[in-house]
Amino acid sequence: MAKVFITLTGTKHYFGNDFLEKGTKIRLEKEPDNEYDKEAIKVTYEGLGKIGYVANSSYTVIGESMSAGRLYDKIGDVAYAKVMLVTLAGTICKICKKSLAYND
Repeated sequence: MAKVFITLTGTKHYFGNDFLEKGTKIRLEKEPDNEYDKEAIKVTYEGLGKIGYVANSSYTVIGESMSAGRLYDKIGDVAYAKVMLVTLAGTICKICKKSLAYND
């Protein structure tokens, strides 16, 4: 199965990204009632709550990572990921295999 990567963005609007490091586990949750993006996937961290969103714009998605729109139908209502790399432009995370609703 191919590895699936996403970009965590918007952290500066919540708690920043200083606490994020490689291996940090995060939770992804679909947010269908989001007034700005019907494919929004919020990202939460245990103990803090919402820390950002899965990027869903060509301006916020880093490299070949998957946008929220491309990921939306590949996960259930909740999924999990691990931080792989923290950058100033965003945080790259790998979706946990068990969170994917399909197998290649």
